[in-house]
Amino acid sequence: MSISRSFKGPETAKKQMRGFSSVISFDIKGGFEAGKQLVKEVKLISESTYIGSVETLVQHPASMISSETPMEERLMAGITDELIRLSVGLEDIDDIIEDLDQALTKI
Repeated sequence: MSISRSFKGPETAKKQMRGFSSVISFDIKGGFEAGKQLVKEVKLISESTYIGSVETLVQHPASMISSETPMEERLMAGITDELIRLSVGLEDIDDIIEDLDQALTKI
């Protein structure tokens, strides 16, 4: 899929915003239980079922999916036990890093 050259989204965003947020994904050592624990241990960052806000949000998709969803279907969708999704918001980056650091040390 390609984006039309006439699409002005990036230019409009640059005019309207001073910064951009981002969604990143990473795997956490320790699998399913470590993922569940991470989202419980963060303090500044909020656990959320959706991604996209001005605040930093975190998801552990494997623990949010119905237990009735077969592992094979989850893996086909890229949802491993280790997957963490982080939507970076407008908070100070050092505060976000500090929150993740303190949570990770408890796992």
